[in-house]
Amino acid sequence: MGIEFTKDYISQHATEATFSRALHFPEGTLRRSVFWDENHAASKPQYSQGSADLSTRALLILTLGPWKAMEVAANCSLRVKRPLLDPRFESYKLSLEPLPSYQLELDAAVAEVKLRDDQYTLEHMHAFGMYNYLHCDPWYQDSVYYIDNLGRIMNLTVMLDTALGKPREVFRLPTDLTACDNRLCASIHFTSSTWVTLSDGTGRLYLIGTGERGNSVSEKWEIVFNEELGNPFIIIHSISLLKAEEHSIATLLLRIEKEELSMKGSGFYVSLEWVTISKKYEDNKKYEVAKRNTLRGKSVPHYAAIEPDGNGLMIISYKPFTFVQAGQGLEESKDENMSEEIKEPLYYWQQTEDDLTVTIQLPEDCTKEDIQVQFLPDSVNIVLKGQRFLEGNLFSSIDHESSTWIIKENNSLEISLIKKSEGMTWPELVVGDKQGEFIRDSAQCAAIAERLMHLTSDELNPNPDKDKPPCNAQELEECDIFFEENFSLCRFDGNTLKTTHVVNLGSNQYLFSVIVDPKEMPCFCLRHDVDALLWQPRSSKQDDMWEHIATFNALGYVQASKRDKKFFACAPNYSYAALCECLRRVFIYRQPTPMSTVLYNRKEGRQVGQVAKQQVASLETNDPILGFQATNERLFVLTTKNLFLIKVNTEN
Repeated sequence: MGIEFTKDYISQHATEATFSRALHFPEGTLRRSVFWDENHAASKPQYSQGSADLSTRALLILTLGPWKAMEVAANCSLRVKRPLLDPRFESYKLSLEPLPSYQLELDAAVAEVKLRDDQYTLEHMHAFGMYNYLHCDPWYQDSVYYIDNLGRIMNLTVMLDTALGKPREVFRLPTDLTACDNRLCASIHFTSSTWVTLSDGTGRLYLIGTGERGNSVSEKWEIVFNEELGNPFIIIHSISLLKAEEHSIATLLLRIEKEELSMKGSGFYVSLEWVTISKKYEDNKKYEVAKRNTLRGKSVPHYAAIEPDGNGLMIISYKPFTFVQAGQGLEESKDENMSEEIKEPLYYWQQTEDDLTVTIQLPEDCTKEDIQVQFLPDSVNIVLKGQRFLEGNLFSSIDHESSTWIIKENNSLEISLIKKSEGMTWPELVVGDKQGEFIRDSAQCAAIAERLMHLTSDELNPNPDKDKPPCNAQELEECDIFFEENFSLCRFDGNTLKTTHVVNLGSNQYLFSVIVDPKEMPCFCLRHDVDALLWQPRSSKQDDMWEHIATFNALGYVQASKRDKKFFACAPNYSYAALCECLRRVFIYRQPTPMSTVLYNRKEGRQVGQVAKQQVASLETNDPILGFQATNERLFVLTTKNLFLIKVNTEN
């Protein structure tokens, strides 16, 4: 496949073009980035006049300007563990083995809330139209909950498949759900083994102490907090924080609200409210709202979760989120961020192949005696009038004995740093410092343009019939299309409310989330080439926050062909992944397992040791699927009037 760009296009937009595996680039630069398949890392793309020809396992991406909010954050990447990839995986084999299925008829229908006429945007559909009405308790295996139209929270806990009982009522909402015209779907989240957060869909938040759920003796659902928090919302995550002096519950609430004065687009924005409810042990007071912070954005997040220690928040979304102050609009927040970004740089720096030049504008009353500059082989320390001006590790080593500084006639300080390694281009002066501005001279720009000449042509696609024509988007399969090019993962600090880490996910499509360990943050699954990779956030590891823990072979490619898919899930032990359509059909994709019989691949003449099975279950109902949950042994599927149980694995 080839991608072609004209000379005029690159000369207008490109200031630098380098190969890199980084996932994020400074604004104002254009970089070509090849994302290699881990099993073809040794291969290199071949270039021809007028086009860039890539191997089928490589992807040429042009980035012309990332989010401005990312500039202040550390740019990170997700590190794939190669041992978890299977380069010899062939395909899923359809298995006709029957799956034991059980059906329970519900006493009352599920409390489904249809979208209103004023909820017409794609964001409303993502947040509320595709809402999963079935909730799995991660603290207790094979225990699921739903809310019916009588306001009852119903629970089904499975001990023995052949002796299923009726779902039992564990709690009843004190308000009449049908009395509110603009209500949303009621939502529930299992905060800990003894706490639950609950929303009735009208804007009221409940904090419920449950006792040890699953224990008929100690389980008792009691309201300990009940307060109106504004417009209707749904709960997307919550955690319990036990400290020496107090107990806190932190929860994330999602709203889609209308900005009346906005003239852009639909006028709707997405609000994420981070609410902390606390109670001090020494006081006899009730639980109270201790803190409320609000983030705003223009797209519903695919993933949002609070860190276990409550010190941060992670969001995966198509468009960026920013914290806003009470009463502040989204546009005001953007203007405030932009004003921060256009601050005057503290210093300017240039470089050649041999040296670097740093220029600092001095205060009017600054003399030579007020300036202290210390050169070390790997760092620099600049003090002006007794105040530290610039200090830190340099990007690379310098010849500190040959480096000098001088005061210029225009009252500026000019520092000359001699590079230890000649010819190396420094992307930054001081590691992690964003206070300076790099100035590129015209000769460097001309040299870069000259190096790019072999990738350009005077005309766009001058010869479409040549052996390797440019990429034709009409020939791409659905699974090869980039879904959301600005798709990113951001980590926000809970104290400063600033973005601290950013991962530009590019074309790594978000698939689903799953709770593997209820004491940790939920895992998220992303498409990587044709595979689906499961990532576990580790907020305690600042250098490597996201761990690759499992791979579902070729699942990224397979799921793209399911046009009617509604819900996606996997077992917490990664033994299988499953997806369901809007009606009837459920698809199960198992991890490769050893064969009990001898099987040969006729084309390659080798024995096949493992086979990955695909199974299909069809539900005996025409009602739409409203909820879908997976445990290690079972799949639970909720429709309007029935709850289905599909036995996927045995205990062994």
